[in-house]
Amino acid sequence: MVAKKAQAGQFVILRIDEKGERIPLTIADYDREKGTITIIFMEVGKTTKQLGTLNVGDSIENFAGPLGIASEVKNYGTVICVGGGVGIAPLYPIVRELKKAGNYVISILGAKNKKLLLLEDEIEYFSDEFYITTDDGSKGHKGFVSDVLQKQIDNKEKINMVMAIGPVIMMKVVADLTKKYNIKTLVSLNPIMVDGTGMCGGCRVSVGEKTKFACVDGPEFDGHEVDFENLMLRNRRFLKEEEDACKLEEVK
Repeated sequence: MVAKKAQAGQFVILRIDEKGERIPLTIADYDREKGTITIIFMEVGKTTKQLGTLNVGDSIENFAGPLGIASEVKNYGTVICVGGGVGIAPLYPIVRELKKAGNYVISILGAKNKKLLLLEDEIEYFSDEFYITTDDGSKGHKGFVSDVLQKQIDNKEKINMVMAIGPVIMMKVVADLTKKYNIKTLVSLNPIMVDGTGMCGGCRVSVGEKTKFACVDGPEFDGHEVDFENLMLRNRRFLKEEEDACKLEEVK
């Protein structure tokens, strides 16, 4: 049912068991014929670590979606898609749909090292130009996605739109860079989320000095209007609780 309706840019919220927390994960791919959804996650907290222990044939309590507003896919012209870390996963269906819409797609993927790169072949297939950056130089350009983005801005006659998904600080750097050149920039935000339907207010973000809820108003917003400092502050609210939850799980 989710696969029938899923579109690029949307997400799901899952709960592993009756006592588990609900976490949002962006849809990395979908197959309407097979009726499957692909999600990619990194084991960083209690729930993602628990999710990583499941095997083929295991089941989870809830899988709700598709949620959020789908990406606005149309023929912009020349589009640069920037993905960082796990943010590369949700970037893939967006790259694919933008290419299908007739855009000239330039993809820039970044990670700490080559082992953390995702979906390289898949994204390159739908890209007219494809670049890799790693913090340690283990693959591609040694440095950050913003380095390659700057070169593209310098070399290209016209860039119509930039799409960035990844760590908050990466999206902030990209948005700050493109703002100087007045290039339309969209970012997919990842605030703490509970219900995913706009009821709890946990995912509220400040966009253009107005309060928005990432789950129903997003997750994509104008990167030049997002208050990234506030987003980073809010995302640190439950670090202590997450740490305690992980310790409790280890004791079990």
